[in-house]
Formats: sequence, C-alpha cells, structure tokens
Amino acid sequence: EIDDVVTGVLEASPYADRIRTKTGHGLGRAVHEDPYIMRGNHQTLEPGMVFTNEPGLYQPGGFGVRIEDDVLVTGDGCRCLTQFPKELTLIG
Repeated sequence: EIDDVVTGVLEASPYADRIRTKTGHGLGRAVHEDPYIMRGNHQTLEPGMVFTNEPGLYQPGGFGVRIEDDVLVTGDGCRCLTQFPKELTLIG
C-alpha cells in the first residue's frame, strides 16, 4: 500500500516515465532486507521495523534523483529518523 501511494503520486506527475525503482526496503544488519516496500509485497509492517522511503526518478542515459528517509514503525504510526533539510539547493 505504501508503494502504491508513493508511486501513484509519481505516476501522476510529468516525470512518470522516469520511475525506475521501488519505494524502499527494510533497513538492518544486511542494509537491504525485508520488507521490500514495493507493489505486490503484502507483508505487515510491525512496531520496531525500520525501512527506507527512497523513491527515485532517473532520466535514461542521464542522471537521477533520490531523497532517502529512514522510517521507524511505531505502535501508533511511524516516525521519520532522517533529520536534514530538503529545500532545493542549486549548485553551479
């Protein structure tokens, strides 16, 4: 359901043709692990699980962009563990 919502927003944007990845994955000792946050995975998220929220957009043959947040599942929802500004910064 998470990936449906996230990918749905991207699919409704002018950048839909640049979607190349799933929304995220579990984060633990193996770094990339279950649960994979992707369509077709119906694993229930439980308190204490940590997963990435990192949808990406990539221009074929060019560049891409991905902003990653790490999310902790709590007993009453979730909490974002990533604490950095997300304002657009132009370099160059």
